[in-house]
Amino acid sequence: MSITVGICGVGAFAENFVPLFQAHPAIKRVVLCDLDATKLRQKAGQFGVRETCPSLDELCQTDVDAIAIFTQNTLHGPQAVQALRAGKHVYSAVPPAISLTEMTELIKAVTETGKIYMLGETSYYYPCAIYCRERYRAGDFGHIVYAEGEYYHDFSHGLYDVYRWRYGADWQKYAGLPPFYYPTHSISLIVSVTGAHVTHVCGLGFADREADRLFGPGANLWDNPFSNEVMLCRMSDGSIARFNEFRRVGHRGAVRMSLYGTRGSYEEQHGCKMWMTARESVDVTELLTCSPIPSDQATGLMARVTAADGTHLGSSAVHPVHLLPKEFRGLPNHHEGSHQFLVHEFITACISGQTPPNNVWQAARYLAPGLIAHESAMAGGAWLTVPDFGDPPQREVG
Repeated sequence: MSITVGICGVGAFAENFVPLFQAHPAIKRVVLCDLDATKLRQKAGQFGVRETCPSLDELCQTDVDAIAIFTQNTLHGPQAVQALRAGKHVYSAVPPAISLTEMTELIKAVTETGKIYMLGETSYYYPCAIYCRERYRAGDFGHIVYAEGEYYHDFSHGLYDVYRWRYGADWQKYAGLPPFYYPTHSISLIVSVTGAHVTHVCGLGFADREADRLFGPGANLWDNPFSNEVMLCRMSDGSIARFNEFRRVGHRGAVRMSLYGTRGSYEEQHGCKMWMTARESVDVTELLTCSPIPSDQATGLMARVTAADGTHLGSSAVHPVHLLPKEFRGLPNHHEGSHQFLVHEFITACISGQTPPNNVWQAARYLAPGLIAHESAMAGGAWLTVPDFGDPPQREVG
């Protein structure tokens, strides 16, 4: 069985994915879509794609089976709902939405249409997450006591360019997005390992003081003053977790986790990854280090501006590369070896009808704590309950 895919939004980030969709043996046709006619024509020529669409509205009217959304992050929720309602399976870049209302509508659309929805959360396939998932399933952690997830991405690491290219003259209105409206990289590291979700949260924010005035009352669409946010959480398994989302930080950049259990622990800092018990310490840094990607494959905005910060490398020893199609060999595989797995996972789900791990209900558990934590931070750190949308229903696979 094979399917056709439309790729909506063909900017720099999508460049890393178009070759993967084209190469997958279960894809018979790729259609590119973008509102920018010049960019669309350029990318179609670059990748040798014959079919294009000038808008998502038109793409939804075509016969493509699935739509992969790589547009501005503030558009993902409504656009995913539109595509689902048009009868298409949906792959969405993160975040899945930027409000609980949008998340509710997205879950409703998935439930009512029966279509596959998958969030392209890269952290799910980071080596540390894969390693900790395996050890957790084996019982090596025991009961989880405390967890940390962090995403550090200073504006100097390409974010100015990202916002300018995505939003044009209005970029400053969007650049002050609350960090916890983009929390999936950090939260998913823990939730995808233990299966526990956040039940209660206290959020605190750092009021930005930089001269560009991107953050503050009236400075952005959300009147958000915080460039850095921290949340302390109670998890559904009784453990405690802390998540950091920083956009102004003197740091090379990181997506990382630490996880402490009653039997064993995983601890990560810059340049060092350790497995520990009360009696031993094992350095797993080399095991979890990704192989370099050749310089001629470092294409796209994200690769250009953050190639040195440790997030755009090939596969590691713990990646189950044997599951990938042979056609992916030699193709780009950025964000800690996650891209190829995400594309293959989505296509497999569309063909099999089976719910993927990064489904819409899991996406809600990656997102909702951040939305409520920002609300808490704006209220001075109030202790708030995080709504949960439940587990995915059992799908009948015919």
